[in-house]
Amino acid sequence: MINILFTGNDSSWDEYAPHLNTAFASLPFKLHLARDLPADQVDYIVFGGGEAPISDFAPFTRAKLVQRLWAGVEDIVGNDTLTIPLARMVGGGLDQGMLEWVTGHVLRHHLGMDAHINGQDGVWRNDVTPPLAQQRPVTILGLGALGQACGQALAQLGFPVTGWSRSQKSIDGLNCMSGPDGFEAALSSAQILVLLLPKTPATENTLDAAAIAKLPKGAVVINPGRGGLIDDQALLAALDQDHLSHATLDTFRVEPLTPEDPFWSHQKVTVTPHIASATRADLAAEVVAENIARGEAGKPFLHLVDRNAGY
Repeated sequence: MINILFTGNDSSWDEYAPHLNTAFASLPFKLHLARDLPADQVDYIVFGGGEAPISDFAPFTRAKLVQRLWAGVEDIVGNDTLTIPLARMVGGGLDQGMLEWVTGHVLRHHLGMDAHINGQDGVWRNDVTPPLAQQRPVTILGLGALGQACGQALAQLGFPVTGWSRSQKSIDGLNCMSGPDGFEAALSSAQILVLLLPKTPATENTLDAAAIAKLPKGAVVINPGRGGLIDDQALLAALDQDHLSHATLDTFRVEPLTPEDPFWSHQKVTVTPHIASATRADLAAEVVAENIARGEAGKPFLHLVDRNAGY
């Protein structure tokens, strides 16, 4: 018997347990999924629910893997007691959901749709014709699985897409840059900037006043990544000074965003409630089952976290 411990709240258990059991049924060995198991009898930990109910992993002496159900691991990666492999969720609907949200909002700003959606007042606004996609440079900061998927989708629509990452990458259809010089060049061409970096100490306030100043006047910022990637006050100042034309924000330092937060009332800010992408339980269960199958077959686990990098 292979014992799988699920950590998370009641709602996440109710959502994921049926799909996990269905996915496990296709494996050639017997698995037992539960929320309450003796630590020394646990073979795998499925870490879900957006909370961290385990603070000490030392008692889990038999465990082979902690599998996260989300892409982010910032709340667990620094735990000194976690010495067994940690895998983040890649796939599970996250990439497709992010691709759809990012593409939708890039097209919204590219086409100037807000002026018509919000301008149903009898005024015939045909004074501005949007450029074609090939005339609208887009930059994506962060070229992980989500950044790559979004960048390639936008490139297929005709946008010239520049991607920036900590280490140099080569991705079909994207102009890939890295390092400080690449960062400055990636910003300087971005009429639309999309932030998809992970949350680490090194990425805190990536988009600060100095970085914002390098963006072209009138640029749009789209952040479905992490709230801490942006210096909020610097962003508001750049919007008020008309250096940036708009910011569409899906993630924030404090969530839910408080009712009095200035982002709600700012005319150049669109707030969405952290809905850009979410794990789909049925698809995520297949990813979990595949990693357990690999572990039992002695194969390398997929999507392991680099503890030094933090993601």
